[in-house]
Amino acid sequence: MLNKTSFTHFKIISASSVFFALSVLFVLSACAIPGGHLTTGGKEVVGEPPDELLDSIEVHPINVGVLQDLKVAEIQGPVVNPLLNDAIAGYQYRVGKGDVLNITVWDHPELTIPQGQYRSSQEAGNWVDAHGNIFYPYIGEVNVEGKTLEEIRATIAKRLSMYIEKPQVDVNIAAFRAHKVFVTGEINKPGTLPVTNVPMTLVDAINQAGGLNEKADWQRVILHRDGKDEALSLKALLQKGVMTQNRLMAPGDIVHVASIDDRKVYVMGSVVKPGTLPISRNGLNLTEALSNAGGFKETEADATGVFVVRRLPDGSEKRGRVYQLDLSDATAMMLGVEFPMQADDVVYVTTAPISRWARIINQIFPTILTIDIIDSLGQ
Repeated sequence: MLNKTSFTHFKIISASSVFFALSVLFVLSACAIPGGHLTTGGKEVVGEPPDELLDSIEVHPINVGVLQDLKVAEIQGPVVNPLLNDAIAGYQYRVGKGDVLNITVWDHPELTIPQGQYRSSQEAGNWVDAHGNIFYPYIGEVNVEGKTLEEIRATIAKRLSMYIEKPQVDVNIAAFRAHKVFVTGEINKPGTLPVTNVPMTLVDAINQAGGLNEKADWQRVILHRDGKDEALSLKALLQKGVMTQNRLMAPGDIVHVASIDDRKVYVMGSVVKPGTLPISRNGLNLTEALSNAGGFKETEADATGVFVVRRLPDGSEKRGRVYQLDLSDATAMMLGVEFPMQADDVVYVTTAPISRWARIINQIFPTILTIDIIDSLGQ
């Protein structure tokens, strides 16, 4: 059930991101086709982009300022997590159906079920039935579901006090069977983990499941809880000490570690080997993406026009963003090294002189001064 339905939305998001990126590339080339110097004038154009798409895209130069903004947007550390510390300090296990309790009444051995030589505490204990109850001598059925051990101890002691003077009751759990956490994805031992009286964090759950395998994307761990998904980064947690990325596990939680195979960048245009590139566990920058694609086609490509098309998250004011880099200046290579790629980014290398692209972009984004953008690339 988990592998076919719970995480189908990852593929849907990826497909929509690629479609959006291709739409943006179509927008940028709708007025003219750079490189081939062909025009659509006088022709019937099928599927021209709507005006609202043109208004929903931002264009930014890749310069020091943009790189600083991107760095600020990343999760920085170390960061403490007082909420998690408080949650762990106040953690109490709540008994559920299927758990087995051990109940001892001191100085009254007749009320303690003997374990015997061949009976474990799990076999000799008080099993919580499907109604959340246990049966105990003298007092009959006691509802224990959802209660802490202290609450159960107080309830039993109060009801036994009708038969025993000042009963001293001790309650502990012999077997934790009620609550589980599910760990799936790129984990060495995916499966279920019991929730016990020892608080378990996200890191604990992954370690108990054997840790990450070689295909794990430690920047994309999805915590599914109460019908909602939360994306967490183990890289930020373990590498940068961002403790706010850790969580206290709750019964029924699903931890899914995504695969790096799902994180790809698409390189198109005048490069030697256009296609898809995986983003490794350690990330991928723009210069690496161009290098892994074989570099520019020297007879065709214009290094002044390297574009990165990125879809923005749902709820953003704009639908997408286009980053522009001028690699005709060798010093701009360092800017590409510092520019981190994201999943489903589209890198496009144009064959047209940048002045042609400037006119096209200026028509689409009249509020952006393209000349200033190009000049700032070398800063």
